[in-house]
Amino acid sequence: MNVTGANLAVRLEAVVGAAQVDGERDSCEKYAVDGVVPGAIAKPSCAAEIVELVRFAKTEGLGVVPCGHRTKLGIGMPPARYDLAIDASGLNQIAYYDPGDLTLSVDAGMSLAQLDAVLRGQNQFLPLAVPFFEDCTVGGTIAAGADSALRFSYGSARDFLLGAEFVNGEGTFTKSGGRVVKNVTGYDLHKLLIGSLGTLAVITRLNFRTFPCAPGYGCMVAAFLSVDAVIRFQSMISKSPLAPSTFHILASEAAQSLATPNEEGDAATPEWFEPGAWHAFVGFEGTAEILARYSRDLTDYAEQSRAGKYVLVDETSAKFLRAGLPEMVRNFCESTPAATIFKISTLPVIPADILRLRAFAENRSIPCTFAANAAGPLYFVVQPATADEDTFIAITGIAGEVCQFAAAHGGQSSILYCPMELKRRLNVWGSAAKDSLLMRRVKTAFDPQNIFAPGRFVANI
Repeated sequence: MNVTGANLAVRLEAVVGAAQVDGERDSCEKYAVDGVVPGAIAKPSCAAEIVELVRFAKTEGLGVVPCGHRTKLGIGMPPARYDLAIDASGLNQIAYYDPGDLTLSVDAGMSLAQLDAVLRGQNQFLPLAVPFFEDCTVGGTIAAGADSALRFSYGSARDFLLGAEFVNGEGTFTKSGGRVVKNVTGYDLHKLLIGSLGTLAVITRLNFRTFPCAPGYGCMVAAFLSVDAVIRFQSMISKSPLAPSTFHILASEAAQSLATPNEEGDAATPEWFEPGAWHAFVGFEGTAEILARYSRDLTDYAEQSRAGKYVLVDETSAKFLRAGLPEMVRNFCESTPAATIFKISTLPVIPADILRLRAFAENRSIPCTFAANAAGPLYFVVQPATADEDTFIAITGIAGEVCQFAAAHGGQSSILYCPMELKRRLNVWGSAAKDSLLMRRVKTAFDPQNIFAPGRFVANI
């Protein structure tokens, strides 16, 4: 028999102790997913307690959403069932770290910023430059499949995640992979956890390969009057011997939000910003000789591409942009009450594609902007000034056109973030995935009773 409400909190106290359970309505509302509020929160302090919680949830038929600092709970659809939030932020230690071997094993609930501080102390880092960096956890970042701004040079998490420990839907503690590459054998089941949104398991620990910090950083910002010119500049660099660490393209509106002084107004608009222009941000790293080579060659490419302006920023500004560019998604989320971020994966993106996407919004008199990581997806952001019925009807129409656009280009589109009201009108994952049957089989293998975040993922998984 299922248990809910106050009774659920009482029952959970017998599983992990009263100090680790909270059934107060005000507390539970902080863990809501798109307006769906859990009946109770459990805050385990170790993997063994998570095992007991999952076994309890399985026996009672509860819907469970694993979480940490809850920065990315807005991704995906509302859960079909949500009785229990398992807050894994209490698992927040580094279990193993060998700087000489560039290997790390860290609890899923550790803050990404806290982990970065430890690694920087050894002149190393983990290339997870993701939105909400100061607030998010390591496990939440992996479960959300957050795009890293450093993907252009370091790859995605799939390339440096060596192993994981997790609790599956049967309440079984499971390991996949290892601490070092040579110990990784069998199937890479841990990589299925990337982007799974907590629908497969509760992640308890993750193993990574770390990377040495570069001796120096540089960045060029080049401004172009047309999208044709900025894409030509990107193509020129991609065909060159250069291998930048980051390459971002921002439409004028997005670049302006990055350039705008803070609320106190104590910072001037940066020299690199050109109103009304498309901006390319090319980050590079290495020794002084390498930085000089990049500066020289990028200057040549910018001139050949007829950039309206190009600026080689100083190292302090380069580090600021390196930290600020990943937060563009967060900035978009907070820009207007009904801001909606489309994530579009199509190759190649050409100027005509950008103009067509822009027309979807402009035809409905809705402001929009674009951002792209050269190694990742294109973000198409609509930013209506109001969040009313007419606005949601308009965005629903745009979503249909974006989905058709992506399908016609052999790609995929989804809505990364949007108002809760919009999710009542459409599925943020777009049309049914061709591999949805295979995905359901994976879900059943990990979570046979469908207790983990049911309905949040693609195809209502």
